Amino acid sequence: MLTVEKISFDRGMGWYGDSKENADLSLFIVMTYGKCLFRINGKKVIAEKGDFLYVPAGADYYGKSVPTVFHEKLVYFLKTHVNYVTLPLLQKGIGVAAKAGCFDYSVERLRSAAKEWEEDAPYASVRNASVIMETLVLWSRELDRGEPSDICLQHTEKMKAFIGSGYREKVTKEQLGECIGRSPNYAASLFRRMTGQTISEYVHAVRMRTAVYMLTESLLSITEISEYLGYTDVSYFQRLFKRQFGVPPSHYLKERPKGVY
Repeated sequence: MLTVEKISFDRGMGWYGDSKENADLSLFIVMTYGKCLFRINGKKVIAEKGDFLYVPAGADYYGKSVPTVFHEKLVYFLKTHVNYVTLPLLQKGIGVAAKAGCFDYSVERLRSAAKEWEEDAPYASVRNASVIMETLVLWSRELDRGEPSDICLQHTEKMKAFIGSGYREKVTKEQLGECIGRSPNYAASLFRRMTGQTISEYVHAVRMRTAVYMLTESLLSITEISEYLGYTDVSYFQRLFKRQFGVPPSHYLKERPKGVY
């Protein structure tokens, strides 16, 4: 349905881009930090962390950094194959920019696949196309449902914050229901609808992000990190990690600063 032609990781305060370059390719932009200004077919958009943007091939657009504001973003240059495209998002040829509830779930998978692209790993282009397509499917479901209410957003952020402070322990729907003052089933249903993940999937994802940081920046062994994150079975931790990132935890030990092992 699509192929990845190029991946760019932009960061800084002096970025500028427009449709004069790669006009025959569509763009999928993932804002991971800060904010940028875009104008897509005459419509002004301020995109910030947690936003996705889709710019179809041939659209008139430009984008630039907001003065004095540092930003980071992933930019995918895509070629869509019209005869096989099934997502309305890709068929309509209209630029779209919106907050993505599936951001936390998707961004780690996108980063992991993009790293494989950078390292020229076997079949990296196939994996990136697959992860991007999955992300676009999840985002399309959100767009079809329309903008969530403010109270839904508030409840979701409260639940995320609760998990962020207690992810090393088991987190239940009963706890999240109590957190937002609603029933456990409502909390679980809302959480999945807004994030694209179940409660347990989100907890594991938070643990995996922490694991990557600890593998590269701490002095702890894989077993010690596993136990710290709440996994008493290190082999189970390693399986989850490889499923999430496509490589075992030992792969990230190589990125520790020299002398840190």
